This record gives sequence, C-alpha cells and structure tokens, in this order.
Amino acid sequence: MAEMTEEEADVLDDLWTKTTPRIKVGSGGGYFRERQAHMLILDGQTARVLNAKAQAARQTPAELVAALLRREIGAISG
Repeated sequence: MAEMTEEEADVLDDLWTKTTPRIKVGSGGGYFRERQAHMLILDGQTARVLNAKAQAARQTPAELVAALLRREIGAISG
C-alpha cells in the first residue's frame, strides 16, 4: 500500500473533520438493515479459526459459514 504524503494527509484530514457525512433519515434503517446483514459476536479463538479456514478455502468467512450451515442442514434433513 502506498504511503500518503503530508499534503495528502492534510487534505484527507480536512475532508473528514470539516464535512458532515450524509445520513439517510427515514430510509428504513442503517447499514446492516439495508443490506440484510446480521452481526454475530465470536470469541477470539473461533474468529481466528474461521478466518484461517476461510482464507485456506479462498472464501470469505460469511461464505464459509453459509457452506457449513447448508451441509449441516442437508445432513439433518437428508
């Protein structure tokens, strides 16, 4: 990743400190609601194992969990 120059860092700092982020009021929810995503809190060891297995399988952790759940549900209902 390329390093920022002092000038670029100052411009970015001005952008983030002097501009107000746009917020969609009354649009039906925030980031997770709009994307139908859910947050799950994992302990550190579980997160490390999940990330390692996902990386080894060249998947995102969400894709890995979805595949594991589909297999598990298939085994139960099959």
